[in-house]
Amino acid sequence: DEDEAFKATARQRVVDLQSGEAQAIALWQAICAASRREFAEIYARLGVSEGLEEMGESAYNPRLGRIVDELTEKGIAVESEGALVVFPEGSDDAGSADDDDDAGAKKRGPPLIVRKSDGGFNYATTDLAAAEYRARDLGADRVLYVTDAGQATHFAAVFALVRRAGIVPATLALEHVPFGVVQGEDGKKFKTRSGDTVKLKDLLDEAERRALADLEARQQDTGDDAGEDSSEESSSSEAPLSELARTIGVAAVKYADLALNRESNYRFSFDKMLALTGNTAPYMLYSYARIAGIRRQCDKDGLLVFADLADGDQQTLALTADEERGLARALARLAPTLVDLETDLRPNQLCDYLYELASAFNRFYEACPVRRAPTDASKATRAALCAATAAALKLGLDILGIPVVDRL
Repeated sequence: DEDEAFKATARQRVVDLQSGEAQAIALWQAICAASRREFAEIYARLGVSEGLEEMGESAYNPRLGRIVDELTEKGIAVESEGALVVFPEGSDDAGSADDDDDAGAKKRGPPLIVRKSDGGFNYATTDLAAAEYRARDLGADRVLYVTDAGQATHFAAVFALVRRAGIVPATLALEHVPFGVVQGEDGKKFKTRSGDTVKLKDLLDEAERRALADLEARQQDTGDDAGEDSSEESSSSEAPLSELARTIGVAAVKYADLALNRESNYRFSFDKMLALTGNTAPYMLYSYARIAGIRRQCDKDGLLVFADLADGDQQTLALTADEERGLARALARLAPTLVDLETDLRPNQLCDYLYELASAFNRFYEACPVRRAPTDASKATRAALCAATAAALKLGLDILGIPVVDRL
């Protein structure tokens, strides 16, 4: 950063790349290929490979020059110190922006640079081209920009410009979805002990290692439970502990990131995110596995009370215990929670709901046994509540990108 010659060379290489210079393109393609191989491994671990399309900045290069020319022809982009810039609508600048009037500059507000003095394009230009692609080529009706909160001013300017220039229709919703930063347990920026940026791969590795150590420690004390909960049956017969640890570890990291207000900074803690109690992924997975255990025991006993309900099917429930009613009320809040999630784009609201639901289920579990229910109607009711809870947990976790497990 302190080497001026290096910075000048780097800026020129950007211009070369954007203009299609052969050597720059070849080097860039080699770097992209190496990056894709590493990204593919991370995407696979996170379970986000399916449906993922690569549209990096370079994909919009063919559009950049034309868009800048159109802005210039419309009188929206003006020259300033050799660069082409766009000032906020309503500013006093009708032509060239070359002046040294500080008061006038403050009145105008910060300009958006669409072409640098060296002829290169920057993030703003690419964002304009990306908006055009999403509106005209994809026919999108809603576009979400998920970045750190520090980009809010930039995207406000970009959104205003694409509408002003007619690049996107007025009906297209453009929304910035900001998020805060991750901090260490000391409240400072999350880094390694040497001060380097923490790699996601290393975080996932450590989460899996800790999850595996916990599973191995608990496996020594577990076995078939004489009661209803067989969620802690040995999982080795169905899946290796390492595979289960990978699911739990990745789920813990994902859930911890999504469970807090996305605009707030949060302190990263492996101990908290891997805890079996509280608003954590392991607690949600444990609750789902507990229901799966009840179902296995009922099937073993020949109690076919877990009949799957098709969409639209109705079943009359005989709710007699407070815990049954409490669980039913929690289940009824699923639909409005999902509606709010789609509108507000705050995954923490869904996490809060899942924690409320899991807590209501575990209170129900302690007070209302299924297999030992006093009547057939009560058995059917409690089984239906279990099945509905499992379905709600699975749906909510799936939305968060977290798979469920039948044993934990």
